[in-house]
Order: sequence, then structure tokens, then C-alpha cells
Amino acid sequence: MKIDQAHKSPNFNERALPISQLVLHYTGMETGQAALERLCDPEAKVSAHYLVFEDGRIAQLVEEEKRAWHAGVGNWRGIKDINSSSIGIEIVNGGHNFPDSDGLPPYPDEQINEIIALSKSILGRYDIQAWNVIGHSDLAPERKEDPGEHFPWSGLAAAGIGLWADFEPEPDRRILFELGDRDRGVAIIQQGLAQIGYDIAVTGQFDERTKFVMTAFQRHWRPDDISSLIDMDCLQRVGALVRLLP
Repeated sequence: MKIDQAHKSPNFNERALPISQLVLHYTGMETGQAALERLCDPEAKVSAHYLVFEDGRIAQLVEEEKRAWHAGVGNWRGIKDINSSSIGIEIVNGGHNFPDSDGLPPYPDEQINEIIALSKSILGRYDIQAWNVIGHSDLAPERKEDPGEHFPWSGLAAAGIGLWADFEPEPDRRILFELGDRDRGVAIIQQGLAQIGYDIAVTGQFDERTKFVMTAFQRHWRPDDISSLIDMDCLQRVGALVRLLP
């Protein structure tokens, strides 16, 4: 794994927390060069520790011990200053902002292979647990969609990066609850989502916040069907993931 040190971003400051999380993003821009320029622009006030191009090239923009400005407002497992607690990897991909003719642009194998190698090296240096390897949409479900439902989370988990569980091969997609419903079952899935790490209150009502969190959950752990609703399959998936937690 070769890391380019030629480009440095001025957009960082000192950490206030130890490193315990790894956050993956897509750039959501038309080109990698445009993303690189923005991440290094002092006027933009955004950055990341690493930028991974489609061909697998990696640029380190901020030193790991510094607080890069990649996460913004969010919350994961009770931590609100995600920038202080995390290392951020930006992945060159147009995502929902720049889809191609077939939909969301794919992540090339060369790129994913380098993301796996980079992530493994980071996990080897810090005490980052599987449940703290997350996407931007997980920590900010009302604001963000990246790295998107086309990101291969299951492949990373197979390589030892992130939380995954074996799910039913023939999922039961019966809808249990929709927006506005109030039920003990809603409270059960809200509790499970909170245990996984999402910032969600256990109210028993399927409110707007629950809808956003369900969408983020499905993007990460059920990317083939993003209904934003609570169905039996999602209930089972949340339960399977919770059982993997300490």
C-alpha cells in the first residue's frame, strides 16, 4: 500500500477525544481532482485524513493524530464530536450527486482493495471496534446518504472490517410499521437501533427521526431494499446485529 504525502489540507485542529471510530464517506463530486482541491481549500473548511481514488491511489491529507473536519454534526454511540473521535476516509465516487447512466456509480475493485488495506492498517493502530466502523449516513441520517447503498459493506466485513451478521437467505419483507404508527414493536426496534449506535429515542412511535434512521440502517445493512419502513426482515437484522455486541 503506497500513500501519497504530496497534498496536505490546512483544515484540521487538535483532537479532544481518543480515536475510537472509523468513518467512510463518498466525495459526491464529479471528479477526484475536484474533491482533492475542495478538501485542501482553506475556504471550504472540510477535510479528511485520507482520500482514495478510483484507481486505488491514496492521498493522506491530514495526519491521523489531528482532528480532520469530515463528519460535521452527528452522533454515534453517544459521541457527538465525531471529528475528534474518528479517522475519516473520503472515497472518490459521485454517489447520489453524480449518478451514471446505470444509477449509482460502482466502486471499482482496485479502489475497494486499497480501502480494505488502508482500513486494516488503521484498525491495527487503534482500538476501533467493529461496531464503530460506520458510514457518514449512520452518524448523520437526516443529512447524509454516503457512502451509499452501493458501497460493499459485506465485503469489508468479510475482510474483518466492520459489523455484519448472517441474515435470512429468504427475508420476510412483511411491513410491520409505517410512519405515524405507535406500538411496543416500534420501541423494540428503536431500542435495538440505539444499541447498535444510532442516535434515536425510544418513544414507541414511528416518527420522522425513526424513518431517517431506518433509511440509514437499510443503506448499511440491507442495501437491496431501502423502503424506510419497518418490516420483519429489518427487525430480524437489528436483532442479529445486537446479539453481536458485548
